[in-house]
Amino acid sequence: MVSGTVIEVVKGGLIVDIGLRGFLPASLVDLRRVRDLQPLIGTTVDTKIIELDRHRNNVVLSRRAWLEESQKDEREDFLTNLKSGEIRSGVVSSVVNFGAFVDLGGMDGLIHVSELSWKHVDHPGSVVSVGDEIEVQVLDIDMSRERISLSLKATQKDPWQEFADSHQVGELVYGRVTKLIQFGSFVQVGEGIEGLVHISEMSAHHVELPEQVVTPGEELWVKIIDLDLERRRISLSIKQAAEGGVVAAEYQEHFGEHNYDEEGNYIGIESSEGQEAWAEYYNEHDPSEPAVLESAETPEENLSEEPENQETEDATSDDGDANNSEEETSDQDTVDANDSTENVEDDSEDEEPETQS
Repeated sequence: MVSGTVIEVVKGGLIVDIGLRGFLPASLVDLRRVRDLQPLIGTTVDTKIIELDRHRNNVVLSRRAWLEESQKDEREDFLTNLKSGEIRSGVVSSVVNFGAFVDLGGMDGLIHVSELSWKHVDHPGSVVSVGDEIEVQVLDIDMSRERISLSLKATQKDPWQEFADSHQVGELVYGRVTKLIQFGSFVQVGEGIEGLVHISEMSAHHVELPEQVVTPGEELWVKIIDLDLERRRISLSIKQAAEGGVVAAEYQEHFGEHNYDEEGNYIGIESSEGQEAWAEYYNEHDPSEPAVLESAETPEENLSEEPENQETEDATSDDGDANNSEEETSDQDTVDANDSTENVEDDSEDEEPETQS
């Protein structure tokens, strides 16, 4: 072991004065990677020489090797007392592409990305962050390599187990189409739970392509026709759902009793927007209230008033017709009188020549 003072931060690490300039790589500064090296300037560090070139006066140091050696007994005790399957609390010390490291209070363990969540994880940073305090389950301990494998999802409820406990083959569940493939489509029927609708179960008629029946994002009823918890696979059917069946318990509260027969089977009665509006209205109002009766009597009152109005109109019409008839008769009499006068004058003119003769 050699001790020295950190005098400079350079690309890739530190320069430590141990009587000559020694290089301490950033990856060997501590048991876990240190991102900010500036605070170490001026501090004294204990290191171990791992490489020496006397001709070129090059010295490579490792503080990590010294820490591992000095803490070897403590690490062995920690690993000996650690048991597979137990739950431990820890703090996320770093996040990498393939998972996250957790400080268990003596050593770091790795949570692989596949053990972070029951859902698909694109990047560990979407689940945990540096500094998060979490509970993990110990999966495996490699004493020879001093490596600890951890799991975060093992401390959480398994959504597949929960789904299997609350559902059974033959039930109808409501889901959303997430992806189309050549031989069918995947439908999400629960949080982190997706099942496959094979193309043969999409319709009663022959289907060439899944997009002829469904589209991504579409929501629909499907029937569970197979549930394999061990392989975590669910087979679904749109075709059989159209034939009806028993609706899963979590959906029954969202539907009225009129949608079920005495045995609880879904009989497919659909309510229109108008029916839903009337149902909402009658839930808020008592049908026997005067307001409802008034709305029902209003048309009758309008009908009872119509005959009176009609009689008045008819009477007015009759009077008008009578007046028109009288006016026509008077006009005709005037015409006849004029015609008679003209005839008398014509006769007078015809008689005048006879008188002169």
